[in-house]
Amino acid sequence: MAICWFGIFAILLVIEMLTVELVTIWFAFGAVAAIVCSFFTESVIIQLAVFLITSIMALVIMKPILKRFKSFDVTPTNLDRVIGKVGKVTKAIELDKYGEVKVLGNVWTAVAKEYIAEGEKVKILSIDGVKLIVQKEEK
Repeated sequence: MAICWFGIFAILLVIEMLTVELVTIWFAFGAVAAIVCSFFTESVIIQLAVFLITSIMALVIMKPILKRFKSFDVTPTNLDRVIGKVGKVTKAIELDKYGEVKVLGNVWTAVAKEYIAEGEKVKILSIDGVKLIVQKEEK
């Protein structure tokens, strides 16, 4: 049975190397524990229990520790600074069609849920890809 567990370990390790997101590494630890267990007992149920318990323990214990070392910092870009700003429509924005808005000296493609005529002021709500989501500025 150790050979089966080693095969499972190898498969889990390959999957982990392909994903690189700490998805199956916990089960790989469990497979190693099951390999060791298989030298002491032939009971598949006991080996499976050792596999599951070790995998769950590895996940519960190691995940919070690794979270501290993994960086989740979002690096703001220059694009973020236009959100909340007021721009001027340089090409009318029609329903289901793109228009253009000039904000902070740059011209952007823009969409809105309403018609906005050229020359009107708009507030930038968000960015979707390379398009600004805008609405008429309330006066």
